[in-house]
Amino acid sequence: MGVNREQIPVTTKKGTVAIPGRLKDFDAQENFAVLATDDAGSPYASLISYALTPDLKMVIFATPKGTRKYRNILNSSQVALLIDNRSTRKHRLMETEAITVIGTAKNIRKGKKWDELSKIFLKKHPDLEEFLYAQTTALVAIEIIECVHVSHFQTLSVWNSK
Repeated sequence: MGVNREQIPVTTKKGTVAIPGRLKDFDAQENFAVLATDDAGSPYASLISYALTPDLKMVIFATPKGTRKYRNILNSSQVALLIDNRSTRKHRLMETEAITVIGTAKNIRKGKKWDELSKIFLKKHPDLEEFLYAQTTALVAIEIIECVHVSHFQTLSVWNSK
């Protein structure tokens, strides 16, 4: 089940993956992602449940307002999000894919936009409804700026959403 050393590429090559399609596939198959925030100059990573908007412009997640990740977002809105399929490719390293979403995060206040985004989030995560509607929970949207897809260990494709 291990990977032969000769099969692992030692150089990076340019990929041609259609990232919007892979984002949609990941959204349908993966429930979790790793959020990276800036914690006063130090990196900080958090596991989150996420949903992607159908237009591929935003990633949505909910978090308690008292968390370090939420405080970090309020202090610095630039974030990265890693979505991958390693759990379904356990013994097949060369088939594992990851997408790093780079973007700007912001708290969504209650209102029309919150209602719209919360529906998208709850369609994917209906079990988190009580959590989402709690007074202590914030709904956060990451506006996607760029995505970097990595496959076959070192094949990189880049998509700018703008």
